[in-house]
Amino acid sequence: MAVPTNTVTAHSAIGNREDLVDMIYEISPTDTPLLSEASKSSASAVYHEWQTDELEAAAANRAIEGDDATANTFVASTRVGNYCQISQKTVSVAGTQRAVDSAGRADEYAYQIAKRGRELKRDMERALTQNQASSAGGAGTARSLASMESWLATNKTSAGVSASGATTPGFSSGTVAAPTDASTTGTFTKADVDAVIQACYEEGGDPKVIMMGPGSRSKFSGFSGISTLETRADGGSDVTLMGAIDFYKSNFGILKVVPNRFQRDETALILDMEYVCVATLRDMELTELGKTGDADRSQLLTEFTLEVKNEKASGKVTDINSAL
Repeated sequence: MAVPTNTVTAHSAIGNREDLVDMIYEISPTDTPLLSEASKSSASAVYHEWQTDELEAAAANRAIEGDDATANTFVASTRVGNYCQISQKTVSVAGTQRAVDSAGRADEYAYQIAKRGRELKRDMERALTQNQASSAGGAGTARSLASMESWLATNKTSAGVSASGATTPGFSSGTVAAPTDASTTGTFTKADVDAVIQACYEEGGDPKVIMMGPGSRSKFSGFSGISTLETRADGGSDVTLMGAIDFYKSNFGILKVVPNRFQRDETALILDMEYVCVATLRDMELTELGKTGDADRSQLLTEFTLEVKNEKASGKVTDINSAL
């Protein structure tokens, strides 16, 4: 049908108000599992140090009656450390933008500060979990902390068949080098997880967390014996397909399964969180920067490092093929 003559429609009218929802829908995740689970401590220098030690292996211990006492072999503790890394975000908002009426936020400047704070936490989580080496930095070069993957050098197994080319140097001469991935990836199996948990236990650890990227998490839930049908307790006809593992009961205890969006899918971390700590030299702080024109500027900054109190308490499965 034709529109009657002189009928005013939305197509031709001038002055219709916009329909903009007064809300901003943010989807980006802000959960930071390792940063949240780790204990917290303070650092007092850019190179944060601590000591590790261990007992002698249990052995047959029989003494002759009346024999003279002799001193046991002395083994000194080991001194290790990690560099504090500076992470920062900046905000700069023009005066005009702060003055106009914005949808979804009362003040653009405050909104951007809150947004940058969430981004900074995500950056910290990424630094803590991945395969980054430690570095003292220098003139024009930023310091970097050694990430969890890089620290775990003792209890490890590769999901690859041969793990050709894979290395984890661990701590040596004041720094931690980045591990090298194998030339090929392999199938992630229950046997891999069990082997690392047992190795941690034999070293004295008591891991309670298995932390994985999204792809590895999906592979883990696909282990044999996981997907089962659960019938309703009241006898109804509805059933639930159980296709995920939230807790894993191993031969050496129950471990919580934690997905982490910010760690690499190639590596599953098996962690004794009692020995994982985030040490802070400077807490996250907002500093207003001097005005250089018609804009308000500020900087969010923190300086922190990862303190792996004893890397032998935890372990990792590397070189996982996480493709679905």
